Amino acid sequence: MTDRRQPLLAVDAPSLYFRAFHGIPENAAKTSAGEPVNAIRGFMDMIAQLIRTRHPDRLVCALDASWRPAWRVELVPSYKKHRVAHGTVEEVPAALEKQVPVLLEVLAAVGIPAFGVDGYEADDVLGTLAATQPAPVEVVSGDRDLFQLVDDERGTRLLYCGRGVSKLEDADNALVEQKYGVPARWYADFAAMRGDPSDGLPGVPGVGDKTAARLVNRYGGVEQILAALDDPDAGFAPGLRTKLKDATEYLARALPVCKVALDVKLPDFDPALPKAPLDGDRLVALAERWNLAGSARRLVDALAG
Repeated sequence: MTDRRQPLLAVDAPSLYFRAFHGIPENAAKTSAGEPVNAIRGFMDMIAQLIRTRHPDRLVCALDASWRPAWRVELVPSYKKHRVAHGTVEEVPAALEKQVPVLLEVLAAVGIPAFGVDGYEADDVLGTLAATQPAPVEVVSGDRDLFQLVDDERGTRLLYCGRGVSKLEDADNALVEQKYGVPARWYADFAAMRGDPSDGLPGVPGVGDKTAARLVNRYGGVEQILAALDDPDAGFAPGLRTKLKDATEYLARALPVCKVALDVKLPDFDPALPKAPLDGDRLVALAERWNLAGSARRLVDALAG
C-alpha cells in the first residue's frame, strides 16, 4: 500500500514563510543588530516539525519564480491585481523580503532543494511534483487551490495548514467533499464558478459555493455544465441558465487559470532528504550570523531522526 511508504513532502515555501512572518512578531525574533528573522525561524521550525511528524524520505520546496504569470493575467486580467505593489512586483513586506534570500541559503546548506520555474507559480511546481514523482506525495500548503491535487488512487494528499502546521488537515478526497461538497478532481471547476477574491477571480455573478457544488455534482466540470446549457431537458432554472450563458467566455478563460499545471519542465534535483546537513559549516555560520541556533538545532535533530 502506498500510504505505508515514506512520502515526498512537496512544500509550498511562500505559503509557509508568509505564515511564519505574520505568525511570529518581528520583535520576538531578531539578530543582535535588530534585523528580523521571524520568517526564517518560523519556517525552519515548521520544516523540522513536518519531518518529525510525517517521516518523509524526500523533501522539495517550491518557489514562485513568477507569482503572477503573464499567461494567467492575459486570460483573466484581474488575477492577483490587487496584490501588485508596482509593475509586476508582488506586494511583500520589506522585513520579509530581506529574509527570503537567507532562508534559501539555509535550505541549500541543509541540502533541501528549493526552486521555481520561469512563467509558473509554486502551485504549478507542486502540481508537477505530485503528477510525476513516485507516490505517496504530500503537498504542504495553506493555499486551498491545491485541494485539486488530492488523488486517493495515486496517493496524493494535501496537508492543509490553513490553521498552522501544528493543526494540519490531512486531506484525502473525503475531506475535500466534506469541506466543499465536490470531489477533488472538480475543485478547480468549482473555484472558477464561485470565484476567489483572494486571487482576484470574480466568479459567475449569483453563483456561490452551494450552487457551484450542486452544478458540479449534477453535470460535472465547467465544460460539461456549459454543454448542458443547450439541452432544454437539463433542468436549469431560467435565471441560472442565463447567468451561466452570460459567463461562458469568463469560464473558458478562468478555468485554465484555476487549474494547476501538471507538466512544468522542472530542473534537475535530488529530492532525497539528508540525514545530516549537506554543508554543516555553512549552516553553523548562518545560524551564528542570523541568530538561528535554536531553529538550526531542531532542524538538524529532525533530520537525524
